[in-house]
Amino acid sequence: MDQTLLSGIVITGASSGIGQALAETYARPGVLLALTGRDAARLQTVAESCRQRGATVEAEPVPVTDRAAMQAFIERIAAKSRLDLVIANAGVSGSFRDWDGFDAHVRAITDVNIGGVLNTVNPAVPIMVKQCGGQIAIVASLAGFLSMPGAAPYSSSKHFARSYAEELRGMLAPQGIRVSAICPGFVTSRMTARNKFPMPFLMDEQRAAGIIRDGLARDRGRIAFPWPMLAMIRALAMLPYPLLDWILRRSPKK
Repeated sequence: MDQTLLSGIVITGASSGIGQALAETYARPGVLLALTGRDAARLQTVAESCRQRGATVEAEPVPVTDRAAMQAFIERIAAKSRLDLVIANAGVSGSFRDWDGFDAHVRAITDVNIGGVLNTVNPAVPIMVKQCGGQIAIVASLAGFLSMPGAAPYSSSKHFARSYAEELRGMLAPQGIRVSAICPGFVTSRMTARNKFPMPFLMDEQRAAGIIRDGLARDRGRIAFPWPMLAMIRALAMLPYPLLDWILRRSPKK
């Protein structure tokens, strides 16, 4: 098949969880899937699964924190196919053991959840402008709607991801580029498997991937789910701040 006829789809964080489910959801003949992930062995397993579905796959464990490497990866894919969809999905969470490690903890999370978004999305923008169209999806979280002390800096980094996507949506619309913020609740993954607290409305990654794909096909600017948890968060956000502050200080810790 002529590579120039392929539809290029880039997905970061594709070695597990939502990223893996999205890769398998989009895998089909005529698609060039460009996948990155931290675990090289798991990534190759995902790549093979996608090839069995008929997709052409390039999978590399490129760190999203490496600005130059991510730019080179995306430009390499764009040279082989039209860059139709870029999904900045890679993200991390976690906790720290003592305050001496607090700064390192914050920087490790923001390097991926903020820096990784910039390193994935920004190189794709001029490419899509030149080709007169494309689509960008940034995976944030419902946690990004509230400032949650128990999830610092995860919730603040996801607030950035959501806000950046929504700003880019308006900025890039005249260029024919569609942008969406993806805001899931709890989804089964290696990340949520470490949580020691109840996770309401926990959803499996295949169902989440289907919701995301449907939302992107409809060009929804904000894809937030599941709706009962979104409704709970919206109700909380309407409370007077002193009461909201009191509640959030008692939220579970990562």
